[in-house]
Amino acid sequence: MPGGRLTYQDRQRIEQALAAGTGYAEIARELGRPTSTISREVGRNGGPGGYRATAAHRATVHRARRTGPIARPPVEESIGYGRDPAAVRDFEQQFVAMMVQSGFPRMTARVLVSLFVSDSGSLTAADLVARLRVSPASVSKSIVFLERIGFVTRQRPPGQRRDRYAVDEGLWYRAWSLRVRVFQTWADAAAQGAAVLGVDTPAGDRLQLMGEFFGLVVSDVERITADWQAFLSARAANANATANAAGQL
Repeated sequence: MPGGRLTYQDRQRIEQALAAGTGYAEIARELGRPTSTISREVGRNGGPGGYRATAAHRATVHRARRTGPIARPPVEESIGYGRDPAAVRDFEQQFVAMMVQSGFPRMTARVLVSLFVSDSGSLTAADLVARLRVSPASVSKSIVFLERIGFVTRQRPPGQRRDRYAVDEGLWYRAWSLRVRVFQTWADAAAQGAAVLGVDTPAGDRLQLMGEFFGLVVSDVERITADWQAFLSARAANANATANAAGQL
């Protein structure tokens, strides 16, 4: 976040920019930071020729352990069970970086990762704003996107006035189901195009192959989702059996 502490992703971008010969001022503009922040960061972590994002981030975590926690509101789901808060933060930042590289907007990735690492699996918009130290509008935009692709569900617990946004074991099933409909639409459109253009023409043959490919994808996704549902059912049955056995002791 501009003006806040450098994140692991910021340090990766600094490393890449230095390798490309980019100057401190330009790096600072790209990250929305003062030039002095970049020069200090690089200067105390190996200089322009020796700066490495992972080493710089570990050094910062080490300093934070000696001088106090990194300035970010703690979340009980992240620090419970005897966890190392610094290790949790480091994992979160690496997880966000992976999701960004996979095509997620950075803010959306941060929101989704926050939900993933919470033991409850759900947070309110206010929780996310406080945790990520961003504007309510940023969180709202990310939530709308995540709801649209089926990664997040909206819940209103009885007696509560605020919605909670949740991830659960059904997330992947819902996400895949949405994609099945998309893939089936592509397969149908390709088959229609092949019929219109003629399957014995180059364009028609190309569309026919496209339709056959997405038809196979749909079949595979349907098989995977069925296997997943069976796995969840077996898992729930085992959990119930274990709970019943424990109750009889």
